[in-house]
Amino acid sequence: MKLFKNFQFSNLFSKKKIDENLLNKFEELLIESDVGTEIASDIKEKFKKEKIGKEIKDEKEIFNFLGEQISKILTPYEKKLDDLYKSSPSIIVVAGVNGVGKTTTIGKLGKLFKNDGKKIVFGAADTFRAAAIEQLELWSKKIGADFVKSDLGTDPASVGYKTAKFAEENKSDLAFIDTAGRLHTQNNLMEELKKIKRVAGKGLEGSPHETLLILDGSQGQNALAQAREFNAAIGVDGLCVTKLDGSSKGGIIFAVAEELKLPIRYIGVGESAEDLQPFNREEFVTALFS
Repeated sequence: MKLFKNFQFSNLFSKKKIDENLLNKFEELLIESDVGTEIASDIKEKFKKEKIGKEIKDEKEIFNFLGEQISKILTPYEKKLDDLYKSSPSIIVVAGVNGVGKTTTIGKLGKLFKNDGKKIVFGAADTFRAAAIEQLELWSKKIGADFVKSDLGTDPASVGYKTAKFAEENKSDLAFIDTAGRLHTQNNLMEELKKIKRVAGKGLEGSPHETLLILDGSQGQNALAQAREFNAAIGVDGLCVTKLDGSSKGGIIFAVAEELKLPIRYIGVGESAEDLQPFNREEFVTALFS
C-alpha cells in the first residue's frame, strides 16, 4: 500500500533513550500531521508512561508500540464490507465538496463491487454539470454498470427517485447516487441534498441505506471541518478519504474518526481503480511506519 510521505519518525527516534524533550517533539510531529491535539496528547502520555527513561534497542521497538496504540484507536472505525450493505438493493448517496474526486470514487467503488459479482447502477444526480453526467456515464460503460440520468437542469431529487426505483425493479445489488459538489457552507445546496435523500426513500422505502461522504485527505483540518458540517446537516453514515498518496499527511484519518465516531469505509491511495481500498487498520498502520 502506498501511503504517507510526511510521517518522519525515523530521525526523531534515533536516540537511545526517550526523554521529555523528545516526547514533546513527537507530540508536535503528530499534530503537524493532522492527527489532532487530543489524540496526539493521549498517545504521548501512553508513550511516556511506558517508555520514558528506558533504553531503546532499535526503532522497531518504538514503531511496534506506536502501531499498537494507533490500531487500538482505529479499531471501532474499521467495519467489514459484508456488514455494510445487507439489504438488496442498497442505495448509497455520495456527497462531498468540489474537487474531492467524488464521481471518480463512485466509478472505482462500482468497479470494486462489480469485481465481486454485484449488479451496479449509477445515478447522475449532479444535473448542474454536463461534464459530471458524462464522466459518470463513461464509468458505467467502462465497468458494465447500469446508468440513470435526466436532462441537464432537472431536479436532482428526481434522479435519486428514479435510481432507487430502477435498482428495485432491476434487482440491482447496489446503487450509487452522485450529487453536485457543494461547499458545506452553502445552505441551499445542503437542503437540496436532504431532498435527494428524502425523495430516494419514496423510490424505495427505507433508502438511502448509506450517506457516504468523500473527503480529500490532503486538505487536513479543512476536511475535518467539512465532515462536521455535512454530518450535522444531513447525517453521514460512513467516510471515504481520498488522495492519501501525495501531499497528504494522513493523520486526518484519526481526527475525523475519533471526533465524529464514523467508520472509515474506504481510502484512496493512488490514481488507479485498484488504489481505492476498503479501510484496513492493520495495513494502514503498517504503511504509516514503512
